[in-house]
Amino acid sequence: MSEQSQVLAAVDLGSNSFHMVVARFSHGQLTVIDRLREMVRLAAGLDHTGRLDQLSRQRAVECLSRFGERLRDFPEHRVRIVGTNTLRRLRKGDAFLEEAENLLGHGVEIISGIEEARLIYLGSSHSLPAVEGSQLVVDIGGGSTEIIHGSGPEPKSMVSLQVGCVGLSETCFAGGKLTASRFKHARLAARLELEPVKSMFWQVAPERVTGTSGTIRAAQAVLTAMHTKRITITSKGLDQLISAIVDAGHLDKLHLDGLSAERAPVFPGGVAILAEVMATLDVKHMIVSDGALREGILYDLVGRLTDEDARVRTIRAMQARFHVDLEQAQRVEHTALMLINQVKAEWDLARPSDRLILSWAAKLHEVGLDIAHSGYHHHAAYLLEHADMPGFPRDEQRLLACLVGAHRKKFNPDLFFEMQRSRQKRVVRLAIILRLAVLFHRSRTTAALPEVTLQAKSRWLRLLLPAGWQESSPLTMADLDREAAYLNSAEFDLEIGETGSS
Repeated sequence: MSEQSQVLAAVDLGSNSFHMVVARFSHGQLTVIDRLREMVRLAAGLDHTGRLDQLSRQRAVECLSRFGERLRDFPEHRVRIVGTNTLRRLRKGDAFLEEAENLLGHGVEIISGIEEARLIYLGSSHSLPAVEGSQLVVDIGGGSTEIIHGSGPEPKSMVSLQVGCVGLSETCFAGGKLTASRFKHARLAARLELEPVKSMFWQVAPERVTGTSGTIRAAQAVLTAMHTKRITITSKGLDQLISAIVDAGHLDKLHLDGLSAERAPVFPGGVAILAEVMATLDVKHMIVSDGALREGILYDLVGRLTDEDARVRTIRAMQARFHVDLEQAQRVEHTALMLINQVKAEWDLARPSDRLILSWAAKLHEVGLDIAHSGYHHHAAYLLEHADMPGFPRDEQRLLACLVGAHRKKFNPDLFFEMQRSRQKRVVRLAIILRLAVLFHRSRTTAALPEVTLQAKSRWLRLLLPAGWQESSPLTMADLDREAAYLNSAEFDLEIGETGSS
């Protein structure tokens, strides 16, 4: 790797703050060389219909333009940008995401709560010394709270609760009033979210409990200032902290050593959640980790660049779980990658991500056979869209599901209309390539495929086959004729000819 190619960037577009971390990966180690953080409070501007108000949108856009300047010269595979709870709730079709990608110069991945939890655990566990036993990691964000139980670098149980410091502060401390009764109400709201999942984390007492991110770090900073020494977080300490917040009486008067002015408006809700997490899960002591979601993104990015990509592990696990015929999947994958190489320039499919998603779709296109043969592509698409798939952001998982769902029978481009317009053309083209690759291996034989040439322009393809092959392969030719009709109904022209013909 060159000096520049070793520099990686991770961006966390959170519900309360936007963060960017730039690090150098060298000799197996990550060294942070730059950090940017801005309090955007995106969740505060999202209404119940999923619309962002103009003020929050403007704060976000101004921040993203500054981040974009720093990311401008980064190659695509050295950057990962993720959006969490608030962007998950954003109304479909909202132009904000497209504007964000234009400003950043890179795609934004909207990740599920479970994927967020996995990355948080990854960032936290890499930032602290290893423990022999299990560990519990808690992250209180602006729009959600993640709790993860794991051992070593691997998470075992993960939940993402729909309660965060921004929403709870707005709901329970409206108008800025800070009273004991409001804290009681806030803690009850947090407890209602925690009760259904607490049994997941009571089975084995963890060796270590770690808290990450803004609320928990701020709580420790305030408690340290109150006690004039760095301490772990305890229930007793949180009771003292809650008393100090209530004594202030109003947000305008909430001035605690160690608490920043920008954190103060969402601090009461965050502390209420933290107090209930410790009480409900019977946590005696909690330490604080410097590593969280953005550090987890970095370590996951390192994995993608080496041989530890979580997505690859997920693909292998799903192949095993749904008894995929690995030899058939490999044949389809080989042909699909051969075809994309031939048309990548004309069809704008030269990104590394294009080959990856096509490869994974080929590996998983038959997972639905484990349910039923009839309509198995529909079963596969449902599984891939709704299963927990560690490492995959929501949009990438949906893209994979769409490709697999469109790999046979009638070709319906409407399947892709829910995606961003800028991606629809690319996904439709990838689906056509996958369809052709599957078609060529319908017989499931080990016989080598003859030399096939695929040419393409906008909505036109020409498939050239060796002379005499059409006559010797009537079943495949019948499938190709049927495929030409399917594509024609979607306004694509597929011509079939012989190698060397004009």
